[in-house]
Amino acid sequence: MANTHRIFISFAAEDIRYRDFLVGQARNDRSPFNFTDMSVKQPWDSSWKASCRTKIKGCDGLIALVSKNTPKADGAIWEVAAAKEEGVPILGIWISGSDRTMIAGIPSTKMKAWTWDNIKAFLGSL
Repeated sequence: MANTHRIFISFAAEDIRYRDFLVGQARNDRSPFNFTDMSVKQPWDSSWKASCRTKIKGCDGLIALVSKNTPKADGAIWEVAAAKEEGVPILGIWISGSDRTMIAGIPSTKMKAWTWDNIKAFLGSL
């Protein structure tokens, strides 16, 4: 894939290892996709929403890693809502093959299984 996209990765704090897996997957030489991870990596301060919105607005897309933890993750839910408000394309990825949790802000047609092909298709649409 010739283009590298700026992607914001949204996830519940409990699911950080899956964010690390996704970033590692993109760096794999055999991976059919690549992107620059723009997720928030430092603890939030009092102005986190403004900083986060600015970061999201500067991205080509947002990938939300969705699990049973996500509906309780206020930050992740807010990030998805901010991306939607800013017109940033969103892809929801289920981190577990058996967990099909849905969250507000991502229609069922934008929720996909975690596969290289699904991520590649999303990045190719940007």
